Amino acid sequence: MISPSNPVGLTGIEFTEFCGPSLESLDALFLSFGFSKLRRHPSKAISYYRQNDIHFLLNGERAGHSAQFARRHGPSISAMGWRVENAAAALAAAVARGAVAVPEAMKDHPYPAVWGIGESLIYFIEPNPAGASIYERDFVALDAPVIQPDKGFLTVDHLTNNVPPGEQDKWAAFYKGIFGFTEVRYFDIQGAKTGLTSFALRSPDGSFCIPINQPKDDKDQIAEYLREYKGPGVQHLAFLTNDILGSLDQLQGSGIETLEIDEDYYAEVFDRVQGVREDHARIQQHQVLVDGDEQGYLLQIFTKNIIGPIFIEIIQRSNNLGFGEGNFGALFRSLEKDQERRGVI
Repeated sequence: MISPSNPVGLTGIEFTEFCGPSLESLDALFLSFGFSKLRRHPSKAISYYRQNDIHFLLNGERAGHSAQFARRHGPSISAMGWRVENAAAALAAAVARGAVAVPEAMKDHPYPAVWGIGESLIYFIEPNPAGASIYERDFVALDAPVIQPDKGFLTVDHLTNNVPPGEQDKWAAFYKGIFGFTEVRYFDIQGAKTGLTSFALRSPDGSFCIPINQPKDDKDQIAEYLREYKGPGVQHLAFLTNDILGSLDQLQGSGIETLEIDEDYYAEVFDRVQGVREDHARIQQHQVLVDGDEQGYLLQIFTKNIIGPIFIEIIQRSNNLGFGEGNFGALFRSLEKDQERRGVI
């Protein structure tokens, strides 16, 4: 409901749109993650993929916003659709609070939109009175849909933005001031060689979070992303699953690589985090990270960069809404090792 705390009536993420100079690798990646390719736009080179309540659009248009975005950034996330109660009212409220509306000629979809981070787009998508989804309204079924086995990914838990030095407060104010996000965490993280600061913001409806990372120097992972991506943008999406070990079992043989974790991490983690019900040996075998507190715990794992400098996180929550703060040391050691292998640091 539109309210002072939820000024645009935000109710969740409708879709994430990807683009790139070549679509074959992105198509193969989505299928490897267990997304089914179901529909296509009748007049534009846009395909629709789905797994549970995660909806991806793969935009291959060679004119318009997505095409310009792909030429600038390479494989990237050019737009998102946010669910709202009333799209016109959401646009009016967002503009009144400082957002900039996107001209019709710049949009690839017929929905109100504002400019987001790094000149990406945020579309406002409202429910259809007849109950049809935008995918049923705007797309046609493929003659030969590619149906993949469900790998247990349920929804987008969070999406993390990377911004240049000095812009963290600006983008935190963007999400808080325009859309009513609230700050739930602040991190000042230091690895052996690199570091970052991060705000974690939660949407006013509580359905997803947006952490905002800022680099501490010109060699850390955030600075590397900004150079490769040629500006700020989405660093990673986190897929929520109820069975991370089952999901990882199904990803074996897919070619999707995850970060390597120090073996000694598992010597103490189950003493630090009590009550983990999943099989400890399988957790270590898959190199899953564990964190928690007295209320609950989470399990998480990160892929290597797989969409340009963008990667995927897989997360399972058991009464825990954190971001794996207790894993930052191990994660940074893993990231720095990966950077060392690639000659970045």
